[in-house]
Amino acid sequence: MPRRRPPLFFCALEPDRARSTIPHVHTIAVSNQKGGVGKTTTVANLGAAIAARGCDVCLIDLDPQAHLTLHFDIEPGPKTASVYDILSGKVGFGDACVKVDEHLTVVPAVTDLAAAEVELAGTVGREQILRDCMEAQPQAFQLVMIDCPPSLGLLTLNALAAADEVFIPLQPHFLALQGLGKLLETVSLVQRRINPNLRVGGVVLCLYETATRLAAEVVADLSGFLEANRGGKCPWADAHIFRSVIRRNVKLAECPSHGMTIFQYDASCNGAADYNALADEFAGIYPQLVPPVAPEKSRPQPAPRPGAAPRNCAMPMAIVPPSRASAAPGPVRPNAAMAPTIVPPRAEIAL
Repeated sequence: MPRRRPPLFFCALEPDRARSTIPHVHTIAVSNQKGGVGKTTTVANLGAAIAARGCDVCLIDLDPQAHLTLHFDIEPGPKTASVYDILSGKVGFGDACVKVDEHLTVVPAVTDLAAAEVELAGTVGREQILRDCMEAQPQAFQLVMIDCPPSLGLLTLNALAAADEVFIPLQPHFLALQGLGKLLETVSLVQRRINPNLRVGGVVLCLYETATRLAAEVVADLSGFLEANRGGKCPWADAHIFRSVIRRNVKLAECPSHGMTIFQYDASCNGAADYNALADEFAGIYPQLVPPVAPEKSRPQPAPRPGAAPRNCAMPMAIVPPSRASAAPGPVRPNAAMAPTIVPPRAEIAL
């Protein structure tokens, strides 16, 4: 008797069943369309700090400026497989990975990446090319962080389509808040149309100046906006402001020119202490990604100076979100003119 052929629907389900066995890699897109707010610095140094704690991390440079690539002393060029080659289908995702440390891998970028948006304009499913390439050739990473370009174009859409959540580096200035609403609108549209699991994980305060009242006022405005959306259905309903702020530090601006992270360049400076504190906070939020016991080498501790008080890198209590902070004399009065810049605009983006 001839063997009966399986029904067609069974054959169609086999690829999906095979895909479901692939372990999920937590992916974070670090995005803000305003330039100079600390996206690349945060991806490089936070990624290095998390990797030093034993987590296998991959950093993807999706910015045509290739600053993350240069940060790790990788020279972008025609002989180096890059994320541009991945998007154009020339190489697989794993072929472009460059291992820079025991637990840290970088996917470099080249300036040709600027032409990708034009070249891929007519491609079907162009917003999901990066995600499809990552799923087609999965790697043994626990965490992927994507450094997005300072725009809301096709490259950023690819990052949002591949990500589980978004981290937003933000300089605590009023002008830096103006583009936040547009970014939140884009995240909301991507969640509805492309990636239903996408959410905003949190806001990282960079270039923070503890001596200014302006920073406290901006954080108060942002905290009030996030608290007003708690329990809602928007992607930022569970977003929080990281308590570990990144203070303005010239060492953070110097280390990329040497092709080093801040921990390799000067492990005793404020920048290293701040990113170590941010990595500790990250480990507390994502214990499934970071091993509970960190290796000693991951926590470089400078020798204390005689008579020097220990540094506290956490957010000052004066700028903790209103629901957690106690009443302080002279309450901050949010600027009413800022409300429209924080609330996502109604205009839609054509995806």
